[in-house]
Amino acid sequence: MKNLITKKSSKLFNEAKKYMPGGVNSPVRAFKSVGSDPLFIARAKGQYLYDVDGNKFIDYVGSWGPMVLGHAHPDVIAAVKDTASKGTSFGAPTPYEVDMARLVRKMMPSVEVVRMVNSGTEATMSAVRAARAFTGREKIVKFAGCYHGHFDSFLIKAGSGATTFGQPDSPGVPAELAAKTLVADFNDIFSVERLFKDNNGEIAAVIVEPVVGNMGVVVPENGFLDKVLKLAHSNGALLILDEVMTGFRLARGGAQEIFGIRPDLTTFGKIIGAGLPVGAYGGREDIMRMISPDGPVYQAGTLSGNPLAMAAGLVQLKILDRQKGLYNRLEKKGKLLEDGIRRNIEKLGLRYRINRAGSMFTLFFTDQSVRDFKSALTSDTGKFRRYFGEMLQRGIYLPPSQFEAAFISTAHTERDIERTIAANYDSLKIVG
Repeated sequence: MKNLITKKSSKLFNEAKKYMPGGVNSPVRAFKSVGSDPLFIARAKGQYLYDVDGNKFIDYVGSWGPMVLGHAHPDVIAAVKDTASKGTSFGAPTPYEVDMARLVRKMMPSVEVVRMVNSGTEATMSAVRAARAFTGREKIVKFAGCYHGHFDSFLIKAGSGATTFGQPDSPGVPAELAAKTLVADFNDIFSVERLFKDNNGEIAAVIVEPVVGNMGVVVPENGFLDKVLKLAHSNGALLILDEVMTGFRLARGGAQEIFGIRPDLTTFGKIIGAGLPVGAYGGREDIMRMISPDGPVYQAGTLSGNPLAMAAGLVQLKILDRQKGLYNRLEKKGKLLEDGIRRNIEKLGLRYRINRAGSMFTLFFTDQSVRDFKSALTSDTGKFRRYFGEMLQRGIYLPPSQFEAAFISTAHTERDIERTIAANYDSLKIVG
């Protein structure tokens, strides 16, 4: 098999390391966990990425989730160009913000009032602040392996890049603040019960990814989310669903539509910006009216609701809202890929596990059922490293970490998926 030519990417990476920590602006991009230099991307279209050396890949990262319609969707690009020609930022309200808020509320009924921000981290941070103010309590419950951004309160047994880099508890997080974050085990309701019992009357909220994507894809077991909601409410706490990754990806109304759950607050990002920096949080009106200027909870941002992000996100959300059968088609593609990988594993006599929720999936290099952070960590990261490299050589671009979700877009074709299944078989045959 011919090796990829990556001279231009390697040269750029060596130059980048002079000016940026690790040569990147987000840790997982450095490819450290897969033992190689990162690829520098020149352009993307539909389901494909093209690097600076001219290599072409079928992309299953999708900018870490937002490219549900594929890269450079013509309607999204047209909206960005048209909006940019009128100005990129005003620091003042625009009609786009009103249209976006109205559409989010229409598609996700639990969100009665919404505030736009600039990132998923900002959304989760602000939602927790609102929950603390509303309840008058300080402690929050999160789940081991769930990543809610790099805010201090969340870098306690975080998943994703924190796990990849061996720093689940980041230096720089004050011990006093870390003590306010209580950690439960995903899919273990008894661990949540114990925390409420041991911290009676002190917990403001439980925050959870309804389908985890930051320890790899982990699906909630039957009734788990509903039990968490009932337990929170019975103890005077709120439930925050972190749908930064799952919102508008798994269904028109997010994961909460699939699981029939109505949280108090929801956080968003990724898809609502169609690739531009954006986030949002919203929920019950009585909670959200505490946000300034309606109430005393301060949160602000010069670029919040900026016209470029709102215009791009609006176009994407309108397509997701109106295009019939879109989520069924994504499910069909996801199942086709999952079934193909399962067949490969069986043919080769391997015992690896693939977890999938709609258009999100992860192949875990472990023989254990992956249902929580502990079981995810049984994965053989050395085998994943070799597998990632073999898939890359075959033109398949996967997340460069065992503990990240991969994503399918509407642009992926059955032929792309069949090619991916074939590459998966050849790669697993070598990795073993």
